[in-house]
Amino acid sequence: MSELKNVPLLNLYLEHAAKLVPFAGYNMPVQYTGVLKEHLHTREQAGLFDVSHMGQIFLKGEHAAQALEQLVPVDVIDLPTGMQRYAVFTNAEGGILDDLMIARLAADELYLVVNAACKEQDLAHLQQHLHGQCEISPQFEQRALLALQGPKAVDVLSRLNPAVAQLHFMQVRKVMLGTAECIVSRSGYTGEDGYEISVASSEVDTLARRLLEEPEVMLIGLGARDSLRLEAGLCLYGHDMNASTTPVEASLVWSISKSRRAEGIRAGGYLGADIVQQQMGTGVSKKRVGFKVLDRMPVREGAEILNQNEQVIGYVTSGGFAPSLASPIAMGCVETAYATDATKLFAKVRGKLVPIQVTKMPFVAQRYYRG
Repeated sequence: MSELKNVPLLNLYLEHAAKLVPFAGYNMPVQYTGVLKEHLHTREQAGLFDVSHMGQIFLKGEHAAQALEQLVPVDVIDLPTGMQRYAVFTNAEGGILDDLMIARLAADELYLVVNAACKEQDLAHLQQHLHGQCEISPQFEQRALLALQGPKAVDVLSRLNPAVAQLHFMQVRKVMLGTAECIVSRSGYTGEDGYEISVASSEVDTLARRLLEEPEVMLIGLGARDSLRLEAGLCLYGHDMNASTTPVEASLVWSISKSRRAEGIRAGGYLGADIVQQQMGTGVSKKRVGFKVLDRMPVREGAEILNQNEQVIGYVTSGGFAPSLASPIAMGCVETAYATDATKLFAKVRGKLVPIQVTKMPFVAQRYYRG
């Protein structure tokens, strides 16, 4: 444990008997009372997640949005103040270096949240390509990040500041929660309504304990965070996508803004754009899809996917038991010819062929608040 970093809420974890595991270089709670209980509580009430290991970076300057468009295939220039968008960093081959959220806090200020395991490389990537074009301010240690997720999240957070109830999905603003000035977005990684809350590291313990005073709120670990995002059909970087996977292959074409596509007003202009645009026009040989598992046996990441002739045509990228459905589910990358809805295939698990079927995602309906 001494070689791992600790986030500011370590003492709170220990008080609540958290089971800690190494994750992205940090001691992180995988569960408190059990993954199943925590998962279902989030779906029914409000779960509090500590995601302070993720990276928070601020870009400032008149041309910050224009500069950032060199690295992501989304419309940043026309992103309204008080809104955020999902994005991916691409490399020269169109592969995904990381996925992230981009919010505009002011006309000249952008706020990025990147994955914990990638944050140092993401910062170096920004510094390499945007040097001199805008101010780049990482806040890896100075700021913590909480996620309050579930249908009761709005009721809970409104008790601290009623203004948060006025936010719609993907809106963001600075608000006071108790004595702390926070950056609050109505978004999250569970498919549920909820909020992500950026707060000074020095104030996160007080805020977390205040939220836990509310009867609807339970601490939730990384285990349920993963099962919730899988049910919501959301990618996990390093598993469902990586530097060898393009946004088209990862079934993330929806994340490429119209203005940045081949026919758009600012077409291309980001790393690997020619390759991504070509794939959007001609298609790809493989893509990410979801699977129903037609058996009680869970299929896990890395399992081979076979066709009816028992030929290997892909592999599982994420898989596990879905508590909301009381059955196993999975995502995987397969040859495009087998990516059609309802196609029946097999996953090879410990030498056994487990029947699976391609299905549309999300597996559990998303309940974001769109107003």
